[in-house]
Amino acid sequence: VLSDVVSHLAPDTDLVLAAKGMEAETGQLPSEVVSSLVVSSGRKVIALSGPNLASEVAKGIPTAAVAACPDETAAKRTAVLFNSPTFRVYTSADRDGVEIGGAVKNVLAIAGGVSDGLGFGDNTKAALLTRGLAEMARFGVASGAKRDTFYGLAGVGDLMATAASQLSRNYRVGEAVAKGESLSDVLIRLGQVAEGVTTAKALTVRARKIGVEMPVCDAVARLLFEGTSPFAEVNALMTRAPKEE
Repeated sequence: VLSDVVSHLAPDTDLVLAAKGMEAETGQLPSEVVSSLVVSSGRKVIALSGPNLASEVAKGIPTAAVAACPDETAAKRTAVLFNSPTFRVYTSADRDGVEIGGAVKNVLAIAGGVSDGLGFGDNTKAALLTRGLAEMARFGVASGAKRDTFYGLAGVGDLMATAASQLSRNYRVGEAVAKGESLSDVLIRLGQVAEGVTTAKALTVRARKIGVEMPVCDAVARLLFEGTSPFAEVNALMTRAPKEE
């Protein structure tokens, strides 16, 4: 589909990606998939990400995002194009970091939903998401991204918006699975894509390849695809050997 769309665009048209996740088979980020299709055209590929729950953006509720591209001119051009009184856009050269933040936060949003679905409190979720954020940064740095990116809009900002919101499909998946609903039934009921489901599996594979430990994200993947008990996964996380933060 994208190849067909690109063939109808002017040669100098940039591509702005709002998709978040990883390709199921390869673990590639959205820009990696798209760049392979337009590599010969010289088009700029920009990632646009942040705490941007679609329904709130559509209503004009104020928020912010980051436009990321190794080509800083393209990033600035995108920021100017999308910037408005209700949608403030910053720039970054760390496109991989911005996309990794958007992908991993989807998995962590499922974890947040699981925590609430099990009836745990605010302390539990705060601890869970903080450790998850550490995993996001660890994976990102090992993938060549900048650590600071994950403490900005595309990392912690997006995570805060989605890990406790009924507007987040990923959060709702985690909450429902924790309450005993099967993953297949949840996805049918939602009728929409929950990117964190596919990303959970792809992320664990990619993390193992580069030797990054991601216990929270691994637990989400096992819960979704191996049918493990939510309480067992929580117990496994809580009884890991003590270590430095």
